[in-house]
Amino acid sequence: MRRALVLVALAACASPPAFPRRAAVTRDTDLDPVSVACVRRPNDKDPNHVSCAPEPYVSPLAWDAADNTFFRPLAKIWAVDVEKEARNVNALDEVPDSAWFTNRLGVKHPSEEELKRGACKPEDMLDPDAAKEAEWVIDQGKPNGASPGFRVKIGGKKKYMFKTDFKKEPERPSAAAAIGTAAYHAVGFNTSCEQVLFVDPKVFKLMPGLKVTANDGVTRPFDEAALEKVFGEAVKREGRYRFQASAWLGGYLIGPFKYEGTRSDDPNDVIPHENRRDLRGGRLLAAWLHHFDAREQNSMDSWMAVDKASPESSPGWVKHYYLDTSDCLGSVWDWDGISRRMGDSYLLDWKDVGVDFITLGAIERPWERKSMKPGQEMFGYFHWDEFDPERWRNEYPNPAFSRATERDNAWMARILSRFDRRDIQALVEIGRFSKPEAEAFVTEVLEQRLRKIVARYLTVLSPIADLRVEGDALCGVDLARRRGVRPDADYTYRADPYPVRALAAGRLCVPIPRAKELTVRIASNQAKAPIEVQLYDDGSAMRIAGLVRRSP
Repeated sequence: MRRALVLVALAACASPPAFPRRAAVTRDTDLDPVSVACVRRPNDKDPNHVSCAPEPYVSPLAWDAADNTFFRPLAKIWAVDVEKEARNVNALDEVPDSAWFTNRLGVKHPSEEELKRGACKPEDMLDPDAAKEAEWVIDQGKPNGASPGFRVKIGGKKKYMFKTDFKKEPERPSAAAAIGTAAYHAVGFNTSCEQVLFVDPKVFKLMPGLKVTANDGVTRPFDEAALEKVFGEAVKREGRYRFQASAWLGGYLIGPFKYEGTRSDDPNDVIPHENRRDLRGGRLLAAWLHHFDAREQNSMDSWMAVDKASPESSPGWVKHYYLDTSDCLGSVWDWDGISRRMGDSYLLDWKDVGVDFITLGAIERPWERKSMKPGQEMFGYFHWDEFDPERWRNEYPNPAFSRATERDNAWMARILSRFDRRDIQALVEIGRFSKPEAEAFVTEVLEQRLRKIVARYLTVLSPIADLRVEGDALCGVDLARRRGVRPDADYTYRADPYPVRALAAGRLCVPIPRAKELTVRIASNQAKAPIEVQLYDDGSAMRIAGLVRRSP
């Protein structure tokens, strides 16, 4: 690679630095236990039951869609939006660890085993081959949702919800659930433990007298006939049924989180959710996986009591989970028009409706050019040809996604860029597709969609990250160069007057002098704006106080 140059402006500040002389905040206080007032909360088992946890919230599907499609946009017409950038961002332009997000991929690359395990702990992993006949006890039918299934209690293990695919859509939903949650976990979100298993039906034992209430509100017996109906939808391979096994979440479940506002009964919840960078940046992760169903019903809050033996006791703290990514990788709807539009337009998109009305539908839309890959029809229109990460939309407006700024998207793009092709291949293998062609197809689509994301969001704001002082040099990594957005030789950095070492894997180092206060400005010809790093001398070495990624 040609000798690189970096433009570095080194100057002692005449005024106090913008950042205080201390290490950046890396842990949010919302991980600390708080006390919640105890209230009488009767239930079916105890009319005098008292709970010291936040009150469970039930999210009606129809209302959430209607609110974000009709009422919320109307309410915002006359609102003055004075807050643009996210609030939970530290001096290094990163998100601290919190009850919502834990920096994983952004600080340490996982091993293949860690990546494939996702949120599962080693003791959560199930081995159907080692299970004895009638050892896995079915103690509850699956009460709601699209996929058929049941709950299983396994001795020495957690409870699991077992779900099947549908005959009309074999393998993809269960694979998408396992792949998607593993990707979300690697990035940093809290997710459930998901596994794809092939199980001999003899290991199940159905408890007698079970009943289940379905989405239609009708309660029916969950008996042998109902169980056989579930088996009938499952993919079968060599006498074994394919299942997605979801480990039961820990703590006391208190319902989904909202993508705007705060929980009034959680003292730790002080930042409006629509102003959280992790939730805003989640838009780009959803776009990569085509997780169009990213809505509040596919989330869950859990009260983590300090006293684990008493789940509803105080003190404790609320942990926020992403759930159910089974819509990822191109789900197919009964109406082809919806399948085509997903990712490009909301189910009811007022802007598109207006344009179609004015032009009488004369303008060709991106989804009209879509086609299914021959032999890979179960993935619908999941591809990269028409994928535009900036334009991508989910099922209906999401308050946090709608507020995502260039900085929020760039933050997520920096994290996603750390997935290399081997990582993507490992993620796809979790899905246990029966045909190698399907595995190869999904791997290639995810790789190409990620390339588009990186090319769009790591070429405007500076992609230089992982900054640290190494001896007498300030070093970092150009994530765009490391991910191969362009050939190495295309990257030039101007340096005046100091030489710069451009190293392998996107690394670069700039020599810096000892000074009480110092600002280092680095500009690349492949990004539209520079990065400015503020440092100070703590008496033993130069330390980073903070950084600013300048706007173009």
